[in-house]
Amino acid sequence: MTETSTPFAAPEEPGTALVTGATGYIGGLLVPRLLDDGWTVRVLTRSSERLRGRDWADRVEVVEGDATSESDLRRALSGTDVAYYLLHSMDGGGDLARRDRELAEGFAAAASETGVQRIVYLGGLHPEGADLSEHLASRVEVGQILLDGPVPAAVLQAAVVLGNGSVSFDMLRYLTERLPVMVAPQWLRNRIQPIAIDDALHYLVGAASLPAEVNRAFDIGGPEVLTYEQMIQRFAAVTGLRRRVVLTLPVLTPWLASHWVGLVTPVDAAVAKPLVGSLVHEVVRREHDLDELVGLPAQGLVGFDEAVRRAMRGVRH
Repeated sequence: MTETSTPFAAPEEPGTALVTGATGYIGGLLVPRLLDDGWTVRVLTRSSERLRGRDWADRVEVVEGDATSESDLRRALSGTDVAYYLLHSMDGGGDLARRDRELAEGFAAAASETGVQRIVYLGGLHPEGADLSEHLASRVEVGQILLDGPVPAAVLQAAVVLGNGSVSFDMLRYLTERLPVMVAPQWLRNRIQPIAIDDALHYLVGAASLPAEVNRAFDIGGPEVLTYEQMIQRFAAVTGLRRRVVLTLPVLTPWLASHWVGLVTPVDAAVAKPLVGSLVHEVVRREHDLDELVGLPAQGLVGFDEAVRRAMRGVRH
C-alpha cells in the first residue's frame, strides 16, 4: 500500500471528470454513469466521429487528440478534477509493456502539471509474487507508475468483467455456446472472482470521490468465487444450454490456448493471448476496503447468474 501526503483535496461535490478510452467498453458505459451522478464529463478521443451514435455524445465535451501527445493530454486534462485512465495496448502489437509504460508516465506527468486532483485506473486482479503474463505484469506496472506519481491514484483491480461487450465475457460466452464438448487448458480449474459490469461501474464512479490522502490499489469483485469451468457450466444453465463436457489437458500452453480461442470464437487470437495469459493465475480478492470507503451498491453485489442474465438480454445465441 502506498500513501501520499500531497496537498490535493477530494472534490466536495462532483466536478469535471476526463474519461479516456470512452470509445471502449468500460469507458463508454462509465460516461453516462458519471453524468447521472452529477459530473461534468470530458472525453479524449482521436476522432469525434467514433462517438457518433452514443446517446451521451451531446452531453459531454469532446477533445480530439492522442494520449501519446503531451500537448493533447494537457488540453484534455486542463480544468479537470478527476481523470480516468482506461488506456492499454492490448492490440497484438509489439512492445506492449514499453508502450503502456510510456503512456502512463506521460499521463501522470500531464495530470500533475494541469492540477488534476485524482487519477482512477482499472487494472487487473493478480496474485502477489506470481510470475505474471506480459499483459498482466504490464497492467500492474501501469498501476504502480500512477501510484508513484504526484497525483493521488485509485487503482482498481478486477478479474473477468461480466457484461455484453466485455472481451473476457465474450470469450466465456462463445466458448460455452460453440463447444458442447471441449478439450481445454488446465487453468479452467483455477479460481476466479468475476464482477458484474454494473458493480465495476459503481466502484469506478465511487473512486472519484475518495479522500485526498487515499493513494493505493483496491481489489474489486463480485460475491462469488468460481472456477472458469464452473462459469462455463453456470452460463450454460442460465442460457438454457445443455451441460458442457470439459476435458482438461495440462500441456495446452497459453500460446496454443489463445489460438484455440481465436479459432472457435470471434475473439482475435492476438487479443485472446493476453486474456488467456491472465487466466493462468487464480485471481481472488484479498481485501474489501473499497466497500467501506464508497459503500456497496444499493441492491448489493450482483451474483454470477444474474450478471449473465443482464448481459444476455436481447442477445441472440
